[in-house]
Order: sequence, then C-alpha cells, then structure tokens
Amino acid sequence: MTITPAPGGFDEFEMYQVLERACAKAGLDSGDARLLRGHTNAVLLLEKEQVVAKIARKGTDVDSVERTVSFVRWLIEADFPTVPLHPCDQPLLIDGHAVTFWTYLPQPESPVAAWQLAGPLKALHTLPRPPIVLAEHNNIRAIRRSLTAITCLPIARVRYLEDEADRLEEALAGVPFALAPGLIQGDPQHRNALHTGDGAAVLCDWDTIAQGQPEWDLVTVEVHCRRFGYGQAHYQAFVDAYGWDIRESAGYSVLRDIRELRMVTTNARKVRHAPESLGEIQRRVDGLWRRDAQLQWNIL
Repeated sequence: MTITPAPGGFDEFEMYQVLERACAKAGLDSGDARLLRGHTNAVLLLEKEQVVAKIARKGTDVDSVERTVSFVRWLIEADFPTVPLHPCDQPLLIDGHAVTFWTYLPQPESPVAAWQLAGPLKALHTLPRPPIVLAEHNNIRAIRRSLTAITCLPIARVRYLEDEADRLEEALAGVPFALAPGLIQGDPQHRNALHTGDGAAVLCDWDTIAQGQPEWDLVTVEVHCRRFGYGQAHYQAFVDAYGWDIRESAGYSVLRDIRELRMVTTNARKVRHAPESLGEIQRRVDGLWRRDAQLQWNIL
C-alpha cells in the first residue's frame, strides 16, 4: 500500500497516530481534526475543541520546542499580543515527537495586512531580554545548513548558491546596523500572524524567535510584500505604521539578498517532503541567478 506523504515529514497514518495520542494525554477530542497547514510542521484544527494542535517536524529538537513554549508563556505574562497557548502541560512528547496546543482564532479569507504586523513587531523589538536562553539569529549559518541537504537541484545551481552565500557573508561584515539589537521574530510575514476579530492582529509561529538585529524582521516583511505581489502601497502602509523603511538602510541590498537566499535554500531543502514545489524552487533560483529582484514568487 502506498501511504500519502503528510506534513512534517510524517506519513498520514503516523501523523494522526501522534495526534490522537497527544490529544488523549491532553484530554482533547481529536475525532474531527483537519489539516490547516503543513509546509513545515503539521498544524491541525480540532474543530469541536476549537484548539489547534501543532506537531513539530520529524527530527525537531525537543529542547527547541520547550524553549518556544517557555518564551510564549513569558510573552503572555507580559500581556504581549500573541496567539494563546491552550491551558495544559506542554509540549507533549509522543515517541520523541513534540506536540503543542494553541487557542484557535477563526480567520477570514484575507491574511493579516503588513501594516497590522507593525505594532506587534515594534513592541517585540523593544521588549527586555527574557529569562530564557535564545539563539543568536544567523541567516548565513542557516543557509549553509540547507545547502548541505539540497538534492533537488543541478550541481551547477547548488554551486551558484554556495558562491552567493560566500559573497553575501563577506558583504554582511561591512553592513552598518542602525537599530538596537533585541528580540526578533525571525520570520514575520502575513501568514505568521492572525486576526483577532477586533481589527487587531497577534503574532504566532515562534519557532524562529531569536536575539538579533530588528533589520532582519523588517527586510523579511519587505521581501514578502514585493515577492508575493502585495504591492508598493501595501508595504508603504507597513513603513508608515512602523516608522522606518529598511530600504533606506545602507545595507538593504545585502540584507535583502541574504533573506531571499535563505528562503530559497530552506524550501529547496524541503522538496523531498513537498515534491510539487520543485518547479517553483527552480524558478526562484533562476530568478536569483538573473538578479531579477521583481520576479513574483508563488506561495508554497
């Protein structure tokens, strides 16, 4: 029997087995669970419970999930706008796989607008250092880690990406950062925030939380607005709300190219779990090779 691949590196049967056992431990009903997202982790809605279950990608370090839960609890105590954790002991470990539970916030069809990210992001960037050890944000290291695992691209294209990583690492050493370092979300974008129903938005998906330069968050928003077709006015509304435009930074082009390279290499590394994404990855790599900064990307 052929088992259909499912999110998070699990096959479908295994994913639901992990979910069912985690829900039993948490006292939750998993009988009506349905998949919401799955490009990285398996994210499922327990309809009756109005709870979201998140099964960390197979092989995820359990310590990192525990750190994320501790961080979100700290945010909640600080009254920060984040999606709430479901009140139960977590993360739960099922055969070494980490499962977390979150309050479900029903969403309209339209994603959170970029300007709605500005307030929570600025608040995050000015929070004090939490009593939790967080990693230092390092895009170059993440890019090199992905490059060693890419098997879906021709050798010539991988070598080009490696050369780009070398070039950008050297250029990064000379980038002057204008903002004070602090907490950064790591991957702030329209799909990593949720509407609250009262016109506001909260941040979610804290897997990439780190200490670092806020410029990395700001350039991520700019990349998403430009590459995924939101348009100049959409991004300008974010700039007006946040109060600073990353494009005016002396190091903008370097930060932009590094952020885009990380997005492309991360997705290329995951192709074995999502083979249907290969064509889009190849198209993005070709666009980088042509230095086409305006090529529209399709959401994966």
